[in-house]
Amino acid sequence: MTRPLVFFALSLTVAPLCPGARQPVTIDAVVNAPATTHGPVLWSPDGTRFVVTERGELRLYEVRTGKERALIELANLEKAAVPVPPPATFDWTNRRVSESSVQWFADGKRLLVAAGGDLFVVDIAKSRFEPLTQTAEAERDAKLSPDDRHVSFRRGPDLYSMEIESKIVYRLTTNGSATLLNGQMDWVYPEELNPGTAHWWSPDGKSVAYLQFDVSREPLYPQVSLAGEHAVEEPERYPKAGEPNAEVRLGVVAAEGGETRWMDLGDPRDSLLARVAWSPNSREIMAERLNRVQNRLDLLLADATKGTARVVLHEEDPQWINVKAGPHFLGKGDRFLWTSERSGFRHIYLYGTDGVLQKQLTGGDWEVTHMVGVDEEAGRVFYTSTEQGPTERQLYSVAFDGSGKQRISQGAGTHNVSVAPKTSYLLDDFTSLASPQRSRLLKPDGGELHEFRAGSKVAEDYDLLPVEIVPVKLGDGTQLYGRLIRPAGFQAGKKYPAVVTVYGGPTSQQVRNDWQGLNWDQVMAHRGFVVWQLDNRGSAGRGHKFESAVYHNLGAAELRDQKEGIEQLIAMGFVDRERIGLYGWSYGGFMTLYTITHEPGLIKAAVAGAPVTSWRNYDSIYTERYMGLPQDNAEGYDASSPAAAAAAMGATKLLLIHNAEDDNVHFQNSLQMADALEKAGKRFHMVVYPQRTHGVEGTAYRQLLEEMTAFFEENLK
Repeated sequence: MTRPLVFFALSLTVAPLCPGARQPVTIDAVVNAPATTHGPVLWSPDGTRFVVTERGELRLYEVRTGKERALIELANLEKAAVPVPPPATFDWTNRRVSESSVQWFADGKRLLVAAGGDLFVVDIAKSRFEPLTQTAEAERDAKLSPDDRHVSFRRGPDLYSMEIESKIVYRLTTNGSATLLNGQMDWVYPEELNPGTAHWWSPDGKSVAYLQFDVSREPLYPQVSLAGEHAVEEPERYPKAGEPNAEVRLGVVAAEGGETRWMDLGDPRDSLLARVAWSPNSREIMAERLNRVQNRLDLLLADATKGTARVVLHEEDPQWINVKAGPHFLGKGDRFLWTSERSGFRHIYLYGTDGVLQKQLTGGDWEVTHMVGVDEEAGRVFYTSTEQGPTERQLYSVAFDGSGKQRISQGAGTHNVSVAPKTSYLLDDFTSLASPQRSRLLKPDGGELHEFRAGSKVAEDYDLLPVEIVPVKLGDGTQLYGRLIRPAGFQAGKKYPAVVTVYGGPTSQQVRNDWQGLNWDQVMAHRGFVVWQLDNRGSAGRGHKFESAVYHNLGAAELRDQKEGIEQLIAMGFVDRERIGLYGWSYGGFMTLYTITHEPGLIKAAVAGAPVTSWRNYDSIYTERYMGLPQDNAEGYDASSPAAAAAAMGATKLLLIHNAEDDNVHFQNSLQMADALEKAGKRFHMVVYPQRTHGVEGTAYRQLLEEMTAFFEENLK
């Protein structure tokens, strides 16, 4: 007996008003689309003001009055900086390294600003600046000490500190080299563990903790620039699945230098240090240690003066452990807030540093997505969650004893919230399918104070076609969600070509109730295509059990769900089964190739951008988390490789796209796929860009959109 197919759309649509008065969405409109969000805000220490960078200047916003003013133009600081010579070799620093370019002094009267490779102090009252450093070597990842006495920074692979009043510089490490990095991460750590930085001040401002990366055993991937007259070698340190990772250890050094005390956190050759957090007492430091395949986690508390450490908390998972924000200490450091997926969904727990669980604060078949603030005086935690549904993000607060849970945000959609120190104010960036981002200042109880930024007016100028979220019930009862855009001038009873966009991988959720705006989906819908995307099992936002369906066999579970989603899309009655296209980038590129090699005949035309074609090619930390070590799961690695199945591709028209020096998914993947297709006698097209990033940027972005659009129009119409 077959299950009847029932379709209905949630009331989450963008309805254009007077579409005849608005322009259709074109590639030009997408390429030249205005920014619809503001930059990150930086709250003052007392939580009454914040600084935001917009249009090349620092602006100061006063929360009580709602007034704002320009502080300084960043171009003036950059002109005052000493020019830094270009590096001798290309710098492969990962894009996820988060260096703070603007910081408040604890006195609330000054800002530390990094610009042009130098550091500057900006007087807020006078809107004036003076240089703190003036060197031809860039000061990177600068951090103010909590007592305003020092600033730490990195020059090359070594850490330094400067006494701000005297400008005396102290060298904190002296042994940095191309293979020994002090306070500097390798490529794979920020990409897959995302610690953001690799050094931290103690709360009392007397010590600096830092990670040291020994990358000497990490293989060098032979990147080569072919854009000039002569080929230039640009090797990148990049450990693939099964290859040696960096050996990472945690040390503590005094603010003005001296011997580093190393924390005893176990063998660095077989572990990963994912998070570091100082205790408020400045005597202890906490670190999260994972085993290599990331199914065991130890939270260790180390004595910063002795280096000895003990396990406070241990977790294991049959598949893998996702790392989120680290522990949040309370009071004097004798207890901390912790999030865990041990129940199958991420929730908040209160622990003592003796390892005893004091209270579980949240629970249910939904996820806490972020802890966004803590009010210790009131004893409450502010967090966003999926309690209202997996496509939603709403703000709540709950007491430390788990009582008094309160929903604060209003309006169905996505709320990204920044909380001021002492939780005196909240900045709620709200967006939905029907509304571009609108930013409002709120009281802790949700009462509105001011509107910081109004929503974009782009919908008044362009005919944005309705976007629907469509629940899709699988045959086994699993609930999925798809995103649908019907073509311009849609007529019931007519059959249209469709472009299915796929990502499908862990850690990512694509179908959300948030603003889509001017994008390529709209371009394709205006050109007469149905546009569809589905979040399959394995994607994020639905709990760990939902995500771990892909364990040790990437591609298979995702394809089953995507295939059933396409069948249900066809059953809606307006999609031509013989004219379905598939597009994906990165993991989506992998899924595109996996689909056309494992379900030949399903897809007529496919575009695979920067695809992984063998998981043996991809980085160690990501791949081993989901696939295990190659020697332990050789069958899974073989089964998950589109290149190994190239001969099974049917008559699908295929376009491969890749950057020649992609730092993330190496061009080697597409080259291997091309080789396998050629040997199998399969025809395909390929476009190669000379960039060093994972995505196509700059002026080439327009050409990319034009190429993909033309490919689908030629093959699906």
